[in-house]
Amino acid sequence: MTVNSNQLRIGLADIALLTKVQRPVVSMWRSRSKETDTPFPGPVAVENGQELFDAAHILDWLTATGRGNNPHAAEDVSAFAFMENFRPNSARMFDGVTSLLMLRQLLGSPIGMMSTDELMDAADESDPDDTFLYSELEALGEDLCSLAIYADLLAEGAYSTEAAFENLMGNRFRAGIREQSDVALTDTAIELVAAAAVELSTETPEGRLFADTTEGGSDLLMGIVSAVQEAAPLTLVTRNDDGGASRLVRRRLRVHDVQRQALRVDDSGQFELEGPVVHVAQYPPPGDTEMSAPQILAAVETTALQMDDAQRAVIIAPAGVLVDDATTREVDELRSGLLRMGRVRAVVRLSRGLVKGRPRQAQALWVLGPAYEAVPAADRWTMVADLSSTELTPDVVSDLVSDLAASMGEISMIRAHSFRFARLVHTRSLLASRGALASAPSASQAAADGRDIVRIEKLTDSLNNHRPDPLALEVESGAPAARNPLTTVGGALAVGQLKYLPGNRIADTDLNNAAGAPVIGLPELLEGATARHIDQLLLAANYPSARRTEPGDVVFCTGPRPAAVVDPEGSAVVVYPARVLRINQTDPGGLLPAVVAADINTATGDDWKRWPLRTIPDGERTALAETLKDIETQRAQAQSRLNSLAELATLITDGVAGRGLRLPRSPAATDQDAPTEGTR
Repeated sequence: MTVNSNQLRIGLADIALLTKVQRPVVSMWRSRSKETDTPFPGPVAVENGQELFDAAHILDWLTATGRGNNPHAAEDVSAFAFMENFRPNSARMFDGVTSLLMLRQLLGSPIGMMSTDELMDAADESDPDDTFLYSELEALGEDLCSLAIYADLLAEGAYSTEAAFENLMGNRFRAGIREQSDVALTDTAIELVAAAAVELSTETPEGRLFADTTEGGSDLLMGIVSAVQEAAPLTLVTRNDDGGASRLVRRRLRVHDVQRQALRVDDSGQFELEGPVVHVAQYPPPGDTEMSAPQILAAVETTALQMDDAQRAVIIAPAGVLVDDATTREVDELRSGLLRMGRVRAVVRLSRGLVKGRPRQAQALWVLGPAYEAVPAADRWTMVADLSSTELTPDVVSDLVSDLAASMGEISMIRAHSFRFARLVHTRSLLASRGALASAPSASQAAADGRDIVRIEKLTDSLNNHRPDPLALEVESGAPAARNPLTTVGGALAVGQLKYLPGNRIADTDLNNAAGAPVIGLPELLEGATARHIDQLLLAANYPSARRTEPGDVVFCTGPRPAAVVDPEGSAVVVYPARVLRINQTDPGGLLPAVVAADINTATGDDWKRWPLRTIPDGERTALAETLKDIETQRAQAQSRLNSLAELATLITDGVAGRGLRLPRSPAATDQDAPTEGTR
C-alpha cells in the first residue's frame, strides 16, 4: 500500500527507530544535508514542542540518499508513524482503531478502500448486537475511512492484525490512554497472577475455566492465555456490560480467537457462575481506576459470597487495601469480615513497581478458596507471606505459586508442604492484631516453624551429592616460533570478520531488577552486577526496534575503561553506551568470542578500532572453545556451591539464634569446657 503524504506523521526519535540508527545520527543528517541536492525534509507541524515530519517525504529522502540501516523502512513505517488526525491520547480514536483492526480480522481482507457505508454495513453484519465494535466505528464519523486506511497500514506494518492490535495495546502507555495505562501491571505481575491462576485451575472435559468479573481487565486474561498456551483448551468469562473497557476486552479476546463466555453482572455486582472456575481480578480495574478501598473490598466480598468450594480466586490490589494497616474503621471492618468468612486462604504482600503508572505503590495478593466449614472458627488458618523486598525472579514466582497451591489443602496437606515464603497463621491472630496482615515474621518466628530444616537438608544433600566433575584437560607444547597472527577490531570489521552493532538507548526508568528481557550495560560490564531487565510489554511498546544479542556476541564498552563479556545465551538488550561485536560464523578469521572479550579487557587506548585481537588457527578454535566452555561450567558450579554454602550458614545461624533449631553436641564436648576464643 502506498503511504499518502497527508496520512502519516513521524517524529525525529521515531525516524531513528525506523532507520535503526541512534537519535543523534538523525540530527547529523539534517545539519549535513542542508547545502546538498537532497536536503533533509522540513517539519510539517510542531506538537508540544516536538517537530513532526511527513512520513512519505522521509521515505523519499531515505531512498534518495541511501541513509539508515533498515532496507524495509517503507514497509515498517506504519509501526512508527501516526496519522495527522489520529491522536493517541484520544480514547475515541484508540477504541476506533482497535475496532477497525477487529473488523479487518473478521472480514479477512484489507478495509482501506471501503466507503463509509460499506464499513458500517460490514460492522452491522459482524456485530449485529453491538457488543464490541459497531458503536466505536459509528463514533468515528468523518474520520472512519481515513482511519480504516491507517488500520491497514498498522496491520501490514506489523505483518498480522493480532500483532498490530498488541502494538496498539502496548502503545497505550506511551500515548497516555489513562483508562488503560494508569493501572496497567508489569509483565512480572501479570505472569505471577497468571501462573497462580493456572496452577489453581481444574482441567475438565471442556477445558479450564477462568473469569474476570471486573470492568475491563484484559492483561491478566491474556497472561493466562500465554501461560496455558495450547496445553489445554480454556474458556474466559467476562462481564457483558457496555462500558468501553469491557468492550475492549471482548475485542482483544476475539482478535486472538480466544473462546469467551458472557457473564451478566447486575448493578449490585451479583452474578451466577458455576463449576470449577478460577476468578482473577485486579483492583482498581481499567474500567474504574478511581475505585476506593471500601469499594474494592466490597467487590472482593461479592466474589467471595458467590464462590463455592470448587472455585478459587486470585486477586491483586494495592497493599494499602489488602494487607497494610487499615486507614479507616470501615476498611478494617470490611477486611475483618472477609477474613471471618474463611475463604481467604493466602495473603501475600508484594513489592513496589508492579503497576507501571504507580511505581511507588506496593501491591498484594489474596488467594481465595474453600472455607472448610467443618473446621472450628478458632482453628482456621491463613497462609501469610511478605515479599516486600523480594525480587520476583522466575524461581521466586515458581516457589510462591507452589506455596499458594498448598494453601488450598487441608491442614495435614499444608503441614506436609515445605513452604519457602509463607507461614501458617491462625486467622483469629490476624483478626486480633488489627494491624498489617503480612508483616515479616520475627527471627524467632521464622525459625520456630521448622520449615527451614527441610531446606537445610536439601542444601546439605545437594552439596554432598553434586560434586564437580573432574576437569579433563590435556595440553602440549607448541612450536615457539609459531605465534598466531594478530588483527585489530577495525581490521576485522573492514574484511567482514566482525560486525558492529550499536547499543539501544533505553531510559533508566524503564529498567528493573525483576523478570523480563535481560539487559547488559555499563553496570554489568564494569561491576559484574546481576543483569537488569526490561519487561517485554514495555520493550515492545516503547522500543519496537530494539536490537537483541545472539549467542556468542561480545558486548563491550570503551569507557571509563575497556570491558567486555560474552553473552552465551543471546536475546539480551544492550544499553548504550555498551555496544556489540558479532563474529561472522562463515568467515571468523580465527576470532573466538572468549578470546576477543579477554583481549578487550586488557586493551588500552581510546581508539577501540585499533585494539589488537589474537586469532586462533582453525584447527584449534573448536578445541579451545570446548575447553573454555568446560572451565566456565566448572566456574558456575563452584559459584553455585559457594552460594549454597552461604545460604546454609545463614539458615543455621538464624535457626540456632532464634532457638528454633538445635545442633546435636558431641558427648565429649560441651559449651562449658570449650576454650574461649583468644585464650589458652
